Amino acid sequence: MNKDLSGIVLTEEQICEKVAKAAKWLDEKFAGTTPLCISVLKGSVFFFCDLVRAMKTPVQIDFMTVSSYGRSSVSSGMPKIVMDLAASVEGRDVILVEDIVDSGHTLVRMRDLITGRGAKSFTTVALFDKPSRRVVPVKADYSCFEIEDEFIVGYGLDYAQQYRNLPYIGILKREIYEK
Repeated sequence: MNKDLSGIVLTEEQICEKVAKAAKWLDEKFAGTTPLCISVLKGSVFFFCDLVRAMKTPVQIDFMTVSSYGRSSVSSGMPKIVMDLAASVEGRDVILVEDIVDSGHTLVRMRDLITGRGAKSFTTVALFDKPSRRVVPVKADYSCFEIEDEFIVGYGLDYAQQYRNLPYIGILKREIYEK
């Protein structure tokens, strides 16, 4: 275990099991279509790759970078699009893949942006849901895990661009992010 963590909350095996279930749910929902799957970089990239590889449904992929944290442990509440999509979403079934739904600001911003661009449908899949931190009333269509109000890292989730490559999810020690 990484020395900056107080504990591991989800193992690599537990994550893989939930990713497979999410892929099956998406396959059932989008059978006979070719949806556009969008990864919200950088946090969802590990989840996104494992999820689309586990799907049987043919998909197209694209990426966006949205930032609302920077080097802070608290959302700014003002998600900023740093890198936009290359593909058009007009008339498409869109699956947005998020790492975590926390305050809800990013999810609302992405939903409004993508539906405003004429997407046929908009579905969200999140690795984590943290409802205790919700500021705006929004929920992912599918969440793999509901978690308590802990600062977690690993499997794509970071603090100050560190810890993303951990294959598990751990709780970051307070003294690391409260410096």
